[in-house]
Amino acid sequence: MTRRAARRIAGGNTECLTQSINEVILQECHELYVEGTESLLAMGERLGMAVESPRKKINIMLIGNHSAGKSSFINWYIEETIQRTGVAIETQGFTLVTSGKRRETLTGTATTHFYPMLKELLSTDKIIDYLATEVTTSKQKKFPLITFIDTPGLVDGEMQYPFDVDSAIEWMGKKCDLIFVFFDPIGQALCKRTLNIVENLNEYAGDKIKFYLSKADTAGSETDRQKVLMQIVQELCKRPGLNKTGFDMPTIYVPTLAAEKTKCVNQIEEVCKDIDRSIAHTLQSILNTLDRDSTALVERIDERMETDRTNGKHNIKAHSWWLFLTTLAVGMVLAITTQLIFSLVSPKLLDTLIGKEHSQLVFETITPVLGLFSLIPEENKYFIFGALGGVNLILFILAKVLSRTKPRLSSKQKKQFSADRKKLVETIKPRQADMYSKYLAQCAE
Repeated sequence: MTRRAARRIAGGNTECLTQSINEVILQECHELYVEGTESLLAMGERLGMAVESPRKKINIMLIGNHSAGKSSFINWYIEETIQRTGVAIETQGFTLVTSGKRRETLTGTATTHFYPMLKELLSTDKIIDYLATEVTTSKQKKFPLITFIDTPGLVDGEMQYPFDVDSAIEWMGKKCDLIFVFFDPIGQALCKRTLNIVENLNEYAGDKIKFYLSKADTAGSETDRQKVLMQIVQELCKRPGLNKTGFDMPTIYVPTLAAEKTKCVNQIEEVCKDIDRSIAHTLQSILNTLDRDSTALVERIDERMETDRTNGKHNIKAHSWWLFLTTLAVGMVLAITTQLIFSLVSPKLLDTLIGKEHSQLVFETITPVLGLFSLIPEENKYFIFGALGGVNLILFILAKVLSRTKPRLSSKQKKQFSADRKKLVETIKPRQADMYSKYLAQCAE
C-alpha cells in the first residue's frame, strides 16, 4: 500500500479509506497486467493468447445540448474551475478531464499519446484539432478513479461542426463505463440531435445511460418542472429504443450556482451514487477478469506442456518408423545392387582386383543373397527387380510420411512456462484473492 493510502487510513476518514483502497486495487491490477516480463500481457504474448489490461480509471461521458450544465457539473465534482461554462457554446470538441500529478493541458496529438485508444478515432476528419486533455491535481470525491469526457454542446438547425460529431460521440460511448445525458429545462431540452445520438447509443450501451434534468432550479415552480419532465419523457417514449420501464430522471443542479431561495429538490448526490456504483462494479469486474485470465493462462500453459509431451511420444514413434523403413529400403537396394554387380563381374576378375582371399570372403558373405536371387526364373528376373524397386520406392515414401515430427518446446520455453505457471499459481492468484478480501472488507461492519 502506498504512503498516501497509509496516511489516509491513519486519519480515520472512512470515505478516504475506501477511495485509497480502491485506488490501490486498481493500481495493483494494472501493474500485474503490464509491468515487466512476468506480467499477464507478456505471458499472454508468449502463449499466443489475447489478454487485455484493465483501465486504471472509469470513463464517464457527458452529453447534452449546449448550456446543459455538463462542464459546470465537472467543475463542481472536482471542486476546481477547469472547464469554461456559459450560455454560449463553450465546448466545441472533446475534453478529457482526469486527475494527475500536476496541472497540465494536453492538445490533440499529446492526448492521443496519453490515451492510445483515441488513435482509432483519428479516422474522423479534423477531430485531432478538437481533442484536449485537462490534467488536474484534484482528489475530490472519487475523481482519482474517473476520467470525465466533456462532449460538444449539441444543437439543431444549421449549426455546422468541423467533424462528424454524431459518429464521434457514438464511438466514444463504446469506450465509456457511464454516459450521462443532461437535459436543460430552459435550453433545447428536446434537441433532436441529442435524442438521435442517445437512441443510437441505447442500442449497445443502454445499461450505461443515465438521464438527468440539469439546472432544475431554473425551471420555475414545481409544477413547471413536472411539465418539463413530462415533455421530455413523452419525447423519449416516442422513440422505441428509449421507451422502457423503470425510467428515472433525477432533477439536479450545481448547489453553488443555484438560484436564491429555490425549493427544488436537488438529487445531484444521486449522480455521485451512480458513479460510486459504477466504480464498485468496475472493480469487481476487474478482479473477476484477473481471476479468469490467470486461470486461462494456467490452463493454456498446462495444455502447451501436455501437447509437448504428446508430441515427444509421437516423435519417438516417428523416428522408430523412419529407422525401420529406411533400414529395410536400404537393405533391399544393397541386395539388388549386389546381385547386379556380381552378375556382371566374374570371380577371376574379382580375384585380380582385390585378391583371392578377399574375393573368397566376399563370395562367402553374399552367397545367401545370390542364392535367393538364383531361385528367380531367368525370364521373370527383370520383372521381379522392377517390382522390388517399386516396393523400395514405397518404403522410402512411407518412411518420409511416417517420420514426420511435430514441433517441440525448447528447453528455454519449457523453463519459462514453468516459471510463468509458478508465478500465476503462487503469486498472482493469491494476490487477487487478497485484493478481493480487502475490497469486500469495506462492506463488512
